[in-house]
Amino acid sequence: MGIDITHKHDRKVHRKEPKSQNVYLRLLVKLYRFLARRTDSKFNKVVLKRLFMSRQNRPALSLARIARKTRSCPDKTVVVVGTVTDDKRIFQVPKLRICALRFTEGARSRIVKAGGTCLTFEQLAIESPQGLGTVMLQGRRTARESNRHFGAPGVPKSHAKPFVREKSRNHEMARGCRKSRAYKA
Repeated sequence: MGIDITHKHDRKVHRKEPKSQNVYLRLLVKLYRFLARRTDSKFNKVVLKRLFMSRQNRPALSLARIARKTRSCPDKTVVVVGTVTDDKRIFQVPKLRICALRFTEGARSRIVKAGGTCLTFEQLAIESPQGLGTVMLQGRRTARESNRHFGAPGVPKSHAKPFVREKSRNHEMARGCRKSRAYKA
């Protein structure tokens, strides 16, 4: 009598398609699936993988960050698999060529006003099917407010933000948090 193989760990957790039913996103997936298969460029494989991602894993990127990151390579096309947002904190937007899934209205108008161009992924596939002359950027995934709560608040050396109504001596500021209340951890 043989021992049966355990099928407890069979599930492979990586996306093979986007969860979204958005028609335009699915058309892009078709296009980049073809390019990833038919070209030996890693660029297309990375774009395809990022098209599958959830919105939390495709954070927005501001114009200021793009401008700062591309100072060293001003002639390259910036590729963002996500949204490009406007940033009021910069006054002068440099001339940029950006390809992204979405542009906010303000970001698009400022890029065009500065003499730059906003590309879609279809236009990029025609211009640069192998991703030559491009630079890929991502937004910060840890910038979400909920990220601050990850961890255990109140534990020594932990900077996790507690879920409290307000910050005062009455709220999570008693034993273990202050010297005057028995001890401070």
